[in-house]
Amino acid sequence: MTALTDAILDLFTPAEAIPIVTVAARLFLALLLGALIGWEREVKSRAAGLRTHMLIAMAAAMFTIVAMELTIFPGTTETTLRVDPLRLIEAVTAGVAFLAAGSIITSGGNVRGLTTGASMWLAGAIGLACGTGDGVLAVLGTGLALITLWMIRVVVKPLLPEPDEKD
Repeated sequence: MTALTDAILDLFTPAEAIPIVTVAARLFLALLLGALIGWEREVKSRAAGLRTHMLIAMAAAMFTIVAMELTIFPGTTETTLRVDPLRLIEAVTAGVAFLAAGSIITSGGNVRGLTTGASMWLAGAIGLACGTGDGVLAVLGTGLALITLWMIRVVVKPLLPEPDEKD
């Protein structure tokens, strides 16, 4: 029975490379920053809103943390990296891009969902930054995204001519 108990406890033993408090803080930051971008999309009634952006950012952070944990081999002094964490990060980027592409709808000559798709892709990048511990980059990227999504709409939209309703 001890082997079974040890095996079960082993499932909940955090990896040794990054302290669990740091992991929790990185995941929470990704969730929070994803929520800020998702809220803007939610307010505009876009298909991918608050929950989607939060989950994308947190998932990307989690994948990044897993990749970083895989590069550490406890109990060894070997300095040669035998695992390439960039492959996992590239996979996250491609996966989020696939989800983002699904939000783009083409109907006749109209294309909708490009900004939402781009914001989903950015949420993935923000999650990757959070996962690596680069909170400054993540916050800066989120701030610039919000400026782009909110301020450009406020400043540029009123300057554009009204579209023709000929169809």
